[in-house]
Amino acid sequence: MNSFARPSAAGLVATLSDEEVRQLYYYWEGFARPEQLPPKGNWTTWLLMGGRGAGKTRAGAEWIRSLADAGTSPIALVGETMTEAMAVMVKGESGIIRVTPEAERPRISGNVLRWPNGVVAEVLSATDPERFRGPQYAAAWCDEIGKWPDAEAAWDMLQFGLRLGDWPRQLATTTPRPTRLIKRLLTEPGTITTRMPTADNAGNLAPGFLETIVGRYRGSVLGRQELDGELIEDDPGALWRRDMFQRWQGGDIDRIVVAVDPPVTGHARSDACGIIVAGQTGERAVVLEDATLKAASPLAWARRAVAAFDSHRADVLIAEVNQGGDLVKSVIAQVDETVPVIAVRAKRGKWLRAEPVAALYGRGLISHAAGLTALEDEMCALGIDNRSNGHSPDRVDALVWALSELLLSGAQPRLRRI
Repeated sequence: MNSFARPSAAGLVATLSDEEVRQLYYYWEGFARPEQLPPKGNWTTWLLMGGRGAGKTRAGAEWIRSLADAGTSPIALVGETMTEAMAVMVKGESGIIRVTPEAERPRISGNVLRWPNGVVAEVLSATDPERFRGPQYAAAWCDEIGKWPDAEAAWDMLQFGLRLGDWPRQLATTTPRPTRLIKRLLTEPGTITTRMPTADNAGNLAPGFLETIVGRYRGSVLGRQELDGELIEDDPGALWRRDMFQRWQGGDIDRIVVAVDPPVTGHARSDACGIIVAGQTGERAVVLEDATLKAASPLAWARRAVAAFDSHRADVLIAEVNQGGDLVKSVIAQVDETVPVIAVRAKRGKWLRAEPVAALYGRGLISHAAGLTALEDEMCALGIDNRSNGHSPDRVDALVWALSELLLSGAQPRLRRI
């Protein structure tokens, strides 16, 4: 053996004192990959997109630790929900608490973190953008923005509060999804984008994960997004593609319907209530408005649906009654008992119900009015698991009911002969 051979890492560690080992353990810059470290230069947003297990959370937690060490305060920590933010960003295996030396760790009180040097961070939920009104921050870490339900609203509200200090900055860590917010950030002048595939972090992942998950999905569309960190604009297996969306140029409309997909429950954490307005013009149809809302009560979505009915002078309101039964019709009647309601009941999964409607798009029979980006994003993300970007496709459900009534019901025999 060569007596000058380089000693192993374990051999080096064995020569260190306990204090030196502790310092080495928390010396992030010494073993971080270059893409996990903050970019050089002047930037406002660091968009860190990577596959599952690529080390995004560790990079985010270490960045917050460095800001706290430098005295940057206050800081916003924004997750999809409060539960996820606390479980992943703060207390997770690679979260802020774990990456900080014990003597320097922040104390947690409610949704606030307080460091020994006086730095403060507030944990926020992206599902409640109104909570961003009022507070001001010097920096922010936003996790999994590709999953945020109303991403642009939450992001925009945060921007108004990011105004303290000499250099307000934010880090957005996410598995890439072709959402409107992510595509917008990619083109903004103040954004620097870093990409990290899962394979780059193989040394820190369980062998079983690499063999089973990576092996199973490598090369697939899902694998390219979830493992390689690629931004896939259109899923080849999706029912809809963006080139299917034709813009409506205006004209006469023969019949207008408002379709409602009510949430199962009626509180602040319920799914959104899908409300879509569509009209028929001959053998074609046009989607006129997406009035979907996150309603805290059944009466709130009923008022929105009736308002859409009145403003478009619609002919009928279509409501799915799988969950609410007669309650759905009675809630609408509380707002306006003169509105005619057709109750529909789903007997097949969302994907199967959507297939005939997607075929209408494929034949060029459907046009969209301007301003339906959120609906179109949800349509292009609808998976065989009946979810869209991990969420219930409330807009798509309402769209399917509206277009099915206009062009696929028994009242339209001429279309079915084509």
